[in-house]
Amino acid sequence: MPELPLGFMSGLWHSDSMVVIPEKLSWLAMLLRVHGSVLPQIWRRVLVTTGLACVLTLLHMYLGWFTRSVPPLLFTVVGLALSIFLGFRNSTGYDRYWEGRKLWGGLVNTSRNFSRRILTLIHSERPEEAEQVRALQREMVYLVIAYVHSLRCHLRGDAYQTLAPLLTESDFVRLQAWSHPPLYLAQRLGESIALAHAHGWLNPLHVSLLEEPLSGLIDIQGGCERIKSTPIPLAYLILLHQLVAIYCLALPFGMVEGLDTYTPVVVMIVSYAFLGLDAIGDSIENPFELDDHDLPLSALSRSIEVNLRTQLGEVELPPLLQPDRSGLLM
Repeated sequence: MPELPLGFMSGLWHSDSMVVIPEKLSWLAMLLRVHGSVLPQIWRRVLVTTGLACVLTLLHMYLGWFTRSVPPLLFTVVGLALSIFLGFRNSTGYDRYWEGRKLWGGLVNTSRNFSRRILTLIHSERPEEAEQVRALQREMVYLVIAYVHSLRCHLRGDAYQTLAPLLTESDFVRLQAWSHPPLYLAQRLGESIALAHAHGWLNPLHVSLLEEPLSGLIDIQGGCERIKSTPIPLAYLILLHQLVAIYCLALPFGMVEGLDTYTPVVVMIVSYAFLGLDAIGDSIENPFELDDHDLPLSALSRSIEVNLRTQLGEVELPPLLQPDRSGLLM
């Protein structure tokens, strides 16, 4: 396996996963903050509803139209029901987001433990085999690193060519032939455990101690795939989007008679609330995608890589990814 130069992973990181890092802002600064909010996503929709409210208000004031407004009770009841639906949808989306974060937190710990056990349990009493043992340990640790990056690629739909520096040439060729590269790397790790046992470098009683974190990696992968392949039912999302749009567009008709010139302001505030909640649900329900509020898989993968290469005793390491000045972590 070739030696890896400092910063060799720089080509792997592009604007794929980003998350807004909360800052210690004052109440006023948070109130006026636009970056990291849903406003950039929904301002056009809010502008449409507010514009409609302005037109209806002018028609009402100067032409006497819409003198019979929709009963306010209707909007109150529908708004309450819609709030409950939005709250449920956002709660479901956040559960998916948080489950994804817990799975990747488990991946961090499992990878560290796997590497630690590889380096401490695989050994030989014969000095002439020390170099072979060290080579196998290094290869296995790099297989764990490659597994982490391959899982990120698998969830993001990224190309696997970026794994080439982490693998031997033969492993990389075989990996490309598999329809499920992370599973191939897990298979290779299992074969390496068997090889260490066959050479007498791994105590039979310790085999299960290496199989345990390997099974843990596959369990974590299965949990991530469950989130990715089981979206919130489309019919539910369509209905919710339609109801929010209809409610916000109909709102001026029910308010123009009672609020008069204040109608556009109230419609703008209510529309921002409902459309914003709807957009937040969209943003967090698929935590492995490419939106600003999704999980920072690139940063987590880099952190695992640095940790494991440090365990190997390497000193030339790529830097950990840090949030940029705008608070985004790639």
